[in-house]
Amino acid sequence: MIRADHVAGTVGKTMELAVEVRDLVKVYERNSRALDGVNLKVEAGKVFALLGPNGAGKTTLMRILTTQLKPNSGESFVFGLNADKDGDKVRRLVSYIPQEMSVWTDISGYENLLVYAKIYDIPSHERGKIISDALESMGLRDVANNLVRTYSGGMIRRLEIASAMLIKPRILFLDEPTIGLDPSARKTVWEQLTYFKKEYGATVFFNTHYMDEADLYSDQIAIIDRGKIVTSGTAEELKHSVGGEVIRFSTGNQVSDDVSNKVRGLDMVSDVITSDSELTAVVKDAETGLPEIMEALRNENVTVVKVSITKPTLDDVFLKYAGTRLESGDRIRDVRQVRGMIRRG
Repeated sequence: MIRADHVAGTVGKTMELAVEVRDLVKVYERNSRALDGVNLKVEAGKVFALLGPNGAGKTTLMRILTTQLKPNSGESFVFGLNADKDGDKVRRLVSYIPQEMSVWTDISGYENLLVYAKIYDIPSHERGKIISDALESMGLRDVANNLVRTYSGGMIRRLEIASAMLIKPRILFLDEPTIGLDPSARKTVWEQLTYFKKEYGATVFFNTHYMDEADLYSDQIAIIDRGKIVTSGTAEELKHSVGGEVIRFSTGNQVSDDVSNKVRGLDMVSDVITSDSELTAVVKDAETGLPEIMEALRNENVTVVKVSITKPTLDDVFLKYAGTRLESGDRIRDVRQVRGMIRRG
């Protein structure tokens, strides 16, 4: 397993940490453990992706780091400040964009940013330029005076990011920043986030259901499952940890434990992961491994519907360490429906 502290230690002793979490525990009602001893380090100025199934503890961790929740035990630090004890100081350094819509749809984009500028206590003589710069950076200058209810989903998300950028935070927390957006809108949002990171040296801490976003834009990734960090590293390190080549078999029925164990016992196979009617085998060499696995499946009367061979992807990494695939369809539909209802009033 690739650990966060191991990855961080390779960077050097002078590395500045944007986030450090030590043995963090959060228990909700009925002894539901949202976080169960989380340890994590995130380097300053990097883009960090937190991946995990629904209910794994991603949002809870973000809300503790942004001082919205208190842990039951353990410590969390943001640029060396204790998120629990130094809340006022931490809030001056962070911005947080939740999954839920965080702008008002019955006023204009400019008026939204003006409200946030007042909330952030930005001096009145500085507000005009700061708001103008934020609108420009997010590509919203031409629609600044339009009602937000007329904006597309991507434009609304960019406005939310613009509001978070008004104070030039040292770290920006994003809870599912592009969920429900079309690919073009997602790309635009990430172009602006990448620009913000480079321009101001900010740290970006986000979670997502989109593996391609984590692969393309993050410097470091951690996977959380059942309240624990199960692995961490760069995208390439994590994919390398799966090893070899991946052969994926789609079968006509549920894959039993007996079948899984038979395949796992083959010499060429280094790992086997099953999910419903799919069996994924990690092999040293697919050309020699495929015939052996096919024969084993035939001997177990397993019908193979489809076979695919690939190099390990982040989906394979997630399946290996979390034991499931990261399903986003239902979550995306829920978010689109709720945000659409809010926009229509």
